[in-house]
Amino acid sequence: MNEEERLPRRKIALLIDGDNARARLLPQMLVEAGKYGQLTVRRIYGDWTTSNMNQWKEVLNYHAIQPIQQFRYTVGKNATDSAMIIDAMDLLHSGVVDGFCLVSSDSDYTRLATRIRESGIFVMGIGRKDTPKAFVNACDVFVYTENLLLEDLEENGEGSNKSDRRAHKRRSQRRHRKKDPEPIPLLRQAYEMAVREDGWASLSAIGNALYQLDPGFDPRSYGHKQLSRLLRHYHQWFELRTREISGSTLFEVHMKDNGEGG
Repeated sequence: MNEEERLPRRKIALLIDGDNARARLLPQMLVEAGKYGQLTVRRIYGDWTTSNMNQWKEVLNYHAIQPIQQFRYTVGKNATDSAMIIDAMDLLHSGVVDGFCLVSSDSDYTRLATRIRESGIFVMGIGRKDTPKAFVNACDVFVYTENLLLEDLEENGEGSNKSDRRAHKRRSQRRHRKKDPEPIPLLRQAYEMAVREDGWASLSAIGNALYQLDPGFDPRSYGHKQLSRLLRHYHQWFELRTREISGSTLFEVHMKDNGEGG
């Protein structure tokens, strides 16, 4: 969330399950992970002798991603997860990084994410919306690739003109948003967790509470790039104001008593 107070710059290991991710979204993945620290380790795992890994070959050198070869010892069985988990644990115990970004939609990484978090180390995930909820909740933050795909369409376009691209984006948003319930109950819970005695809560505190309640929460799932814009959309429920403190502008939020009345 762009308005949130930035976390201290961490050294983050970006580990990608190449069999379980899309090369097209790599730039967006780097941006998302880069919001939480410096990507000092960048590795992608897969069997590079197979044709399905060809999609990655053009972008690896450009983005300085190190390919890690993992042969499939059994037909139909993905050995990538084992290699990635072993490397992650080595990095965890070496102390060379203090954060991880795991790119996969595979539930096999749930225990890894839990183990990293138990060590007091930041862990985020990037994967599809069908990623098992256990893996999502094991992370501190989880970003859905469907939201990154919408940004990719907006930046690079699909179709012959801007009108076609906007129409394609609207269709994609409607298709993905069908899976997301209205965020009001979650927003109310986060507000109650963050509210001060004067009835106001800082936007950053609400954002932190949202991640505690649901690491996969993202305003983009509801058609808004920023949390403040999502809250303004529900103006019948929430009131926003700004305060100047030490030269910085801070957003604060108040939940209206008559929200249900609209």
